[in-house]
Amino acid sequence: MLILSLDTSSKTASCALVSEDGIIAESFLNAKITHSATVMPMIEGLFKNSGRNISDVTMFAATNGPGSFTGVRIGASILLGLAFGKNAPCVGLSTLEVIASPLCRLYPGEIICPVLDARRGQFYNALFKDGNRLTPDRAVSADELDAELKNTGGRAIICGDGYLIAKEKLSCDMIIPPARLIYPSAAEAAYLSVSVYDKAEDKTVFSNKNFKPVYLRPSQAERVKNNNANL
Repeated sequence: MLILSLDTSSKTASCALVSEDGIIAESFLNAKITHSATVMPMIEGLFKNSGRNISDVTMFAATNGPGSFTGVRIGASILLGLAFGKNAPCVGLSTLEVIASPLCRLYPGEIICPVLDARRGQFYNALFKDGNRLTPDRAVSADELDAELKNTGGRAIICGDGYLIAKEKLSCDMIIPPARLIYPSAAEAAYLSVSVYDKAEDKTVFSNKNFKPVYLRPSQAERVKNNNANL
């Protein structure tokens, strides 16, 4: 088994090659450079430095949102381009779940609260505890999230690229995890993809034709178009 996984859904970008023996190669970038310019060279570097090539890949995995509209589209386009013509599963994963997964292991019994900056005064968010999902992925205001966290005990592990905004906007008792665990990890996405694939009764759903981005909200361009249509 060889999994190529990637994440481009937030401010950071990462990609990884993972086998049943563990992480073979991983690349992470937080440089405020557009993902379209960085991710393919990162992937090429993984193959070059590991002595593997694209024909060795038996599964593709990527975060498919929520997150940056552009970032999610870039990740989906890259994954589908690389998987085209190959009879290999393509597994899409919630960005929020990928962020939360290692923190559920690190902080047992705690509420894990990934927050991605959704702009317009909102976060993309979901709550997790001990590996279990407490809420669906959603777009939520800081006030709504703050009230919800107070009702769940008033303490949370805050992570995701919106954590600095959350520190200003949320009044709950919070813990900020180590820097490397704040952002989504492509290697973690690879591990989750195996679990998701193995648990699925119908594995034919993991085709490149079924891989779809998850936005939760219409894009700015779509909102402008809809507003103009209503004039």
